Amino acid sequence: MDPALQERILRRNALMASSGIALRLEARGQRLGLRGPLPCRNGDGMRVQRISLGLPLSEAGLEEAEQQLRQVVQELQHQRFRWDDWSSAGRDRPSQAAPLRSVKTGAKPSVRSIGSSQATAAATGTTTTSRRRATARQESARLRRQSQSQPSSANSRTIASRITAPTTTATIGGMEALIDDFETAFFSDPKRRRNPAGSRTTWSSAYQPYLRRLAVLCSSDGASSGRRCVLDAALLEQVLDSYAPTSRSRQQCGTALAALARHLDLDLPADWTERAAGYGLHTAQFRHLPSDAQVQQWVERIPNPGWRLAYGLMATYGLRNHEVFFCDLSALAPGGDRVLRVLPTSKTGEHQVWPFQPDWVERFGLERLVLEPEALPKVCTDLRRTTLQQVGRRVAEQFRRYDLPLTPYDLRHAWAVRTIHIGLPDTVAARMMGHSVAIHTRTYHHWITRRDQQQAVDAALARSRYGQQAA
Repeated sequence: MDPALQERILRRNALMASSGIALRLEARGQRLGLRGPLPCRNGDGMRVQRISLGLPLSEAGLEEAEQQLRQVVQELQHQRFRWDDWSSAGRDRPSQAAPLRSVKTGAKPSVRSIGSSQATAAATGTTTTSRRRATARQESARLRRQSQSQPSSANSRTIASRITAPTTTATIGGMEALIDDFETAFFSDPKRRRNPAGSRTTWSSAYQPYLRRLAVLCSSDGASSGRRCVLDAALLEQVLDSYAPTSRSRQQCGTALAALARHLDLDLPADWTERAAGYGLHTAQFRHLPSDAQVQQWVERIPNPGWRLAYGLMATYGLRNHEVFFCDLSALAPGGDRVLRVLPTSKTGEHQVWPFQPDWVERFGLERLVLEPEALPKVCTDLRRTTLQQVGRRVAEQFRRYDLPLTPYDLRHAWAVRTIHIGLPDTVAARMMGHSVAIHTRTYHHWITRRDQQQAVDAALARSRYGQQAA
């Protein structure tokens, strides 16, 4: 199976599981289907069964399968599921003991349109899929129009959408449609299409977990109140406040939900950015950053030469975990300028990095990598079979395995603080680190403020001494 398709199926199934939905997408051979608790044909409770959708294992087929999965979930929640709608008319139904399979008409598997008696749609499945996809888009558009027609509440929060729920549980289908629509828009952004590997990592690590929690809270809210789940600014604030203040998770949650709000034309509180801020080094971590002497000393605790080189690259160039394996190292050759080029396939795209300290190139023996690039640890970097997040996780696991008294990101933070003490402009340092100036100043404001104050004090003292000498 194509790794990208497998990852998408796993991601969809994980989202379903977190939302309390037991149905799953599955690939059997080169065909897609559904599996999970479904009503027994004789009306005697539920049991795990299959629906064979007859769709090919491809990007287009998976998109159609997700639409049909959403349709089945909605029918189950509204108690409108009928086996006749998911098998061809006029054929014998499969026995209860056997897994459910759609009956074939001619050479093509069939999926009958929900609530439709059109024989052509039942024979090909094409009309059915197109109609379901259009229905999902119409549902998303309807929710947006409804949000615009809702009156403002006392606290001036604009309701983005309303999701109709049964008496005991919130409807997942409407929320799923909104999240899917947002995901499509996310990956359709031309800037993200230029770096698909980085975009997949960003979505799976910095967006999906927080949208998943939003779906869970919406579901639980509807289940506990017995009313409709309202997707508005208040619900987004509830999700944001479920993360600890000043934590990285809270900052990422704020970013993801703000992007969703923009997508839905939903107004957030004026202080949203301030409330979501907090990613950076917590006050308690200031004293935990390693000194230059400790950075050079602790590398000796790594017995593996390859991982010592990886450690040295991160310490000297402030690289992210995965960037160690996605760099052009040719500048380390004798006579080279020693400026590394982080490749476009990395999380934030191509950028150049200078060494701080420059003499650490020799200290850690990094020149060796020009002639022996295979000296780095053997880590899978084929993004068709892995992700940037998985590569980075491998690095963190090795640091824990060697019981190092620091994390990989401690080396990156120490590099950033080193550039502040040296006096490198913040805009230049931020560009080298592959993030925005806003993130740079927010993350390292403690040291930047101290540097700026020290410079002001030094300038004032210099003027004072000059005045005394002139007098």
